[in-house]
Amino acid sequence: MTSGDAEPTGIVVVAHGGQSASARPTAPTQLPVLRMIPIAGAIRHALKGTGALVYRPRFEVRGWNGDLASPVEDLNRILDGLARRYGPVPLVLVGHSMGGRAVLRCAGHSAVAAVAGLAPWLPEGEPVEQLAGRRVLLAHGTADRITDPLATWAYAVRARVVTEVTTVEIPGGEHAMLRQAHRWHEIAAGFARSAVRREPFTASRF
Repeated sequence: MTSGDAEPTGIVVVAHGGQSASARPTAPTQLPVLRMIPIAGAIRHALKGTGALVYRPRFEVRGWNGDLASPVEDLNRILDGLARRYGPVPLVLVGHSMGGRAVLRCAGHSAVAAVAGLAPWLPEGEPVEQLAGRRVLLAHGTADRITDPLATWAYAVRARVVTEVTTVEIPGGEHAMLRQAHRWHEIAAGFARSAVRREPFTASRF
């Protein structure tokens, strides 16, 4: 930080979705990138007056790409940079689809306090040990045909061995989070605000 900058009370990083495999560069006009604009906006509005910051970075390429796990590398690099710039402030990660998988993978970063996966892509065998000590939210729609809500609930069962996990099922919610968009926005914003303010998050109100 430069002299005179106020230290933020927290930082929320919003991660967009992508594809299972693609080396094409990510573009600002991609639908998964655009979809996170209102999510980030809702979080920013909820955090107004708290002194927290919201970042909406773009991954370098569009795909997960197997063992290369480029979104994870990108996200860890971003988190390292934020930690160097702002010091020991809590980071809250919110990711959709492939971004949900990436933020959950990166939850073990020393600066991360809480992580939320929105309709996350969670294949069988995804690790959960990195979630220990973090606040975790998993939200999925019952009408999702792109990522499997049952896989998300199975992941939640395994994750509860190492930490507390809140799950929210959205009846009729589809993958793009356009149907019942206000509910997705409220869930993401409410979780981010509660994590930054270190307050309980009550899923029942959603």
